[in-house]
Amino acid sequence: MTTALFSPYTIKDVTLKNRIVMAPMCMYSSHNKDGHVENWHKTHYTSRAVGQVGLIMLEATAVTPQGRISNEDLGIWNDEHIHGLRELVTLIKEQGAKTAIQLAHAGRKSMTDGDIIAPSAIPFNEKMKTPLEMSLKDINETVLAFKQGARRADEAGFDIIELHGAHGYLINEFLSPLANRREDDYGGSAENRYRFLREIVDAVKDVWNGPLIVRVSASDWDENGLAAEDYIPFAKWMKEQGVDLIDVSSGAVVPAKINVYPGYQVGMAETIKKGADIPVGAVGLITTGIQAEEILQNKRADLIFLARELLRDPYWPRTAAAQLKTDIQPPKQYERGWNS
Repeated sequence: MTTALFSPYTIKDVTLKNRIVMAPMCMYSSHNKDGHVENWHKTHYTSRAVGQVGLIMLEATAVTPQGRISNEDLGIWNDEHIHGLRELVTLIKEQGAKTAIQLAHAGRKSMTDGDIIAPSAIPFNEKMKTPLEMSLKDINETVLAFKQGARRADEAGFDIIELHGAHGYLINEFLSPLANRREDDYGGSAENRYRFLREIVDAVKDVWNGPLIVRVSASDWDENGLAAEDYIPFAKWMKEQGVDLIDVSSGAVVPAKINVYPGYQVGMAETIKKGADIPVGAVGLITTGIQAEEILQNKRADLIFLARELLRDPYWPRTAAAQLKTDIQPPKQYERGWNS
């Protein structure tokens, strides 16, 4: 049986063997607080490649020490990080998967030591630190940090880069009027709130020729915030700049009650896909092969991003193939047990 889920997908010049993506999930496992890859990362990511996931995307990897979500996050702010990342890329590729890395800055949601920065001096909630409002110098330095992170990702051998513009972290904070109260060229209108991301995309593309993805939070889940329709112009601008795909998540720019149900974010992905005529990835409580197949067959999204389900089942592609009554090629070492 031919399935959409197990059909190849080409993004720019990189072809994935199937439409299954391991979504970025922080491991908080760089225990020396230096941002370096450890054995846990090698085991964790490579095992999902053995499980036949088409694209393995690393967790939010900080472009500056200050930009980490926690002190234990992976980093890419220093050339010394390249070696460990290159080793990890090699291990994943040996198992037939393509590799991606999510470049990130936590902004006002950073829980690292010292001062934190954001578009405006507004804390995420009453328990978190009040950030310093970013000066133009801070903005320029951060754009450069994303550029240098992309250069290092290229040197480490990644196939794809994703920019983390979701979940209330720095890029998302600039995009949302709930977190961005600036009165200069980086605040106010949608065009101004997009300016920071525009500059990052341009800077990254100066040093990166491969596929570029941006993850967005397509709903702030707040009546005064953004909804999926508001992301259509953002997505059109990204497309004009050469972004190849939008990874559509939602929430977390402000504390909010989210109505969660199976596939609850897929409609947002579909809205952006159709409204901006750009490929999208769907994520969020997608748990079965049948559910993923429906999304793809009905052209609601182009790729399926899996998070917690891959934590529960590193061999989810095998599980999904059985549900869809199709065969997929196992690792040679597992052939005697794969389909028995």
